[in-house]
Amino acid sequence: MRVFSAANRFGALALSLALLAGCASNDTTPDEEQDEFAGVQERELYELARTALDSNRYPIAIERLEALDTRYPFGPHAEQAQLELVYAYYENSDWEEARAAASRFIRLHPDHPQADYAYYLRGLSAWQAGRFSLERLRLIDISKRDLGASRDAYNDFRELIQRFPQSEYAPDAQQRIVYLRELLANHELHVADYYLRRGAYLAAVERGRWVVEHYPESNATRDALATMVEGYQGLGMNDRAGEVLAVLRENAPDHEQLQGGRFVPKHLD
Repeated sequence: MRVFSAANRFGALALSLALLAGCASNDTTPDEEQDEFAGVQERELYELARTALDSNRYPIAIERLEALDTRYPFGPHAEQAQLELVYAYYENSDWEEARAAASRFIRLHPDHPQADYAYYLRGLSAWQAGRFSLERLRLIDISKRDLGASRDAYNDFRELIQRFPQSEYAPDAQQRIVYLRELLANHELHVADYYLRRGAYLAAVERGRWVVEHYPESNATRDALATMVEGYQGLGMNDRAGEVLAVLRENAPDHEQLQGGRFVPKHLD
């Protein structure tokens, strides 16, 4: 009995020591955890971030810029660090993070001398998210895909030009707008054509009208007018069809659906 009791006491003691050791190793506070930026001053941290940016080490730059933004949100390098964080996200292909960071910068610093750059990067991020790699590989016609990101880019670039018409980024934004306008207009016509083939004539007319009203400078407006003519004919609204047809004849007398002066529908019998 004495041996058994001693063994019990020894086992209990060993277990207690093990538990205490475990508690001692795990009972740490956040302040006691290892922090690679502990004690690093704002200017030094900013220089570290700049060094990473200059050497194209974007994940490391992001880590340092985020730390700088968290630790010194009102420091002398705060605004520049926030702007460079947008750039780092963009170069790292973190499109959503870049857009969010750009929107935050615009909200916090609307009168900043480089606010136009934030608008530009926000538009570029949406542009890249919309195009992605499928277009480069020519696997599909991107005008047939969901174009939410491309619409965001179109709106971002338009806002940049409206707010900063003299910006150095405005000419490039304008060129991208021209491309996006054609892309978005053609997308609407793909949807309208789908509705025509299924007899949803009112929906087709609305899509055609949207193109004419929102993308009047696009090359797709002629096809949009033709879509509206066919849609109105399908609805039996011949007077309205005749009005739109007159506009089509005046603006696009050589349209493929005008043959001998007569309108030839694509999908109506």
